[in-house]
Amino acid sequence: MIGYIKGTVEELTPDRLLLENNGIGYEIFVPASLLDAGIRQGQELKVYTYLNVREDALQLFGFRSREELQIYRLLLGISGIGPKAAIGILSAMSVDTLRFAVLSDDAAAIAKAPGIGKKTAQKLILELKDKFRLEDAFEQKFSAGQPESAALNGADASSDAVQALVALGYSGTEALQAVRKVDGAADMDTEAVLKAALKYLF
Repeated sequence: MIGYIKGTVEELTPDRLLLENNGIGYEIFVPASLLDAGIRQGQELKVYTYLNVREDALQLFGFRSREELQIYRLLLGISGIGPKAAIGILSAMSVDTLRFAVLSDDAAAIAKAPGIGKKTAQKLILELKDKFRLEDAFEQKFSAGQPESAALNGADASSDAVQALVALGYSGTEALQAVRKVDGAADMDTEAVLKAALKYLF
């Protein structure tokens, strides 16, 4: 119904912002990650929105990217996760961190989000695992400023290294953080990335 709103930030509170567009102020609930990005009052901002319709209210939820909005919609499709719980998950972790937590069965990491218990976290993993690809988490990281072929090779090697670390018992988050610390990963094969990443885990 409302794909996005572009306007001026009039007010900021811990869980929402007021965005003015053509004389109308839209109150939009947003994840903490958006507010933590250094948004200031008076700033021009484009927010992708989801309209939640309730019997007693209409609520707008806003996100900085289409990808984040897409993940939010996926979360809403899971039984037991409502609009506020879904925004709580995206406040507690980034899209990449959530993707790795799901792919590595890290229910404990997801359960740290407000209002999400371990049982709901396990259900989330079960329902989203086939919708996420590990390669997606590396796509933007390795494509910036590199030729496409090098980006893909680096992403493949890094992706395989993360999977190997998870198989060794590390959480998806730990594995991702270690692999991201490896300099020159885009030009390395999987074994080299894995060996370099392991140094950051001991």
